[in-house]
Amino acid sequence: MSLKIYSTLTRQKEIFTPNQAGKISLYVCGVTVYDFCHVGHARVLVAFDVITRFLKARGWEVDYVRNITDIDDKILQRADENGEDYTDLTARFIDFMHEDERALGILPPNKEPRATAHIDDIINMVKALIDKGHAYAAANGDVYYRVNSFADYGKLTNKNLEDLLAGARVEVGEVKEDPRDFALWKHAEPNAVGWESPWGKGRPGWHIECSAMSKHCLGANFDIHGGGPDLPFPHHENEIAQSEAANGCTYANYWMHAGAVRLDGEKMSKSLGNFFTIREVLKKYHPEIIRYVLLGSHYRSPINYSEDSLVEARSGLERFYSALRGHEAVPAASFDTLTDEYSARFVVAMEDDFNTSVALAAMFDAVRALNSATEEAVTKPLVAAIKSMGQVLGILQDSPEAFLQAGAADEMSAVEVEALIEERIKAKATKDYARADEIRGLLTDAGIVLEDSPQGTLWRRS
Repeated sequence: MSLKIYSTLTRQKEIFTPNQAGKISLYVCGVTVYDFCHVGHARVLVAFDVITRFLKARGWEVDYVRNITDIDDKILQRADENGEDYTDLTARFIDFMHEDERALGILPPNKEPRATAHIDDIINMVKALIDKGHAYAAANGDVYYRVNSFADYGKLTNKNLEDLLAGARVEVGEVKEDPRDFALWKHAEPNAVGWESPWGKGRPGWHIECSAMSKHCLGANFDIHGGGPDLPFPHHENEIAQSEAANGCTYANYWMHAGAVRLDGEKMSKSLGNFFTIREVLKKYHPEIIRYVLLGSHYRSPINYSEDSLVEARSGLERFYSALRGHEAVPAASFDTLTDEYSARFVVAMEDDFNTSVALAAMFDAVRALNSATEEAVTKPLVAAIKSMGQVLGILQDSPEAFLQAGAADEMSAVEVEALIEERIKAKATKDYARADEIRGLLTDAGIVLEDSPQGTLWRRS
């Protein structure tokens, strides 16, 4: 297997070489849990879900760690606004996040560490940075990372230290040695949320949380670090500086970042207020439609989210599910046993930095071949291949009937549709063709497509 990964650090595709043969250690920055997950979060969750699914399907052992940030300024602010304990807020939104993940078919990571469970690890790393001269305790009880002590600062995003200094703001009463320095530990007042430390009561800065959790779960050096489009600077840049200064070794060997989801040309984000929550979209669209939209472009490319993209995704899935009708008994197969050209092309596309758009093209070609085939010796392996590719992408996991007949709450129900189809069959049997045509018209107006076949009348929603 010749797996190529585009690394943000080197800004090029590289042949992937793991630390340990056959095994991959992967850390992905997860969600800060103070609100519902939006489609931008879904992009990252789905991207790395597909990546881990493919790697496992190809025989890799993947140790996938995705953290939860459950202590943060935004969390404390939201809890204060709600008049509730921050732990109640985070517990609620962790549950909501898991509900959204299950709905989207996102498999759970091997480990899901929470920042508040690793305070000791965080304090120990801050101590190590102070001891090595990379951090200092300020007079107000904060601890800061000394950015100019790390010669490679800025290497992930190609930032220049002098340019960062020119753009830094100096606040009134500044306690930092340098405006570029960032907080490792934040002082907390006696009645505020915090933990005891050598520097007094406080809580961790956001960046140090991931450095400590990744080391605890995967060690000081691991294979791949991933995350969303807004994380390379400053979050991941700061993680590198902290971890490599504290541990004396390379932090992550490869860096992967998913592209942004855009709405009307602007990045979808909570700060801009231009986002759709996952559960909002799920009220109207099948979960696989959302996955398909996110997979239709390469994971590094930006996506323009729109109603048109959702409609187009449904159309693509309808082609897959329509082709699989009548082949429900054929199971997916291991890629090691598949010999067709389409699954081979699928694997090549996915090994080329997980190119899902090209992989989908191979699936569509397989569907075209299936639709034109008649002999079971040809159709059966094609169906197995399509289902196997679908498993990797997390689509085609429903039954064809369930997907094709799924509708919103305000649409004609399946029971009503079946009753009208039965009435139409009886009308045709009694040669009441006017009534049969009338029923077809009623169903067409309701968005129902009828397909008369030797096996009877099949239907789907348009």
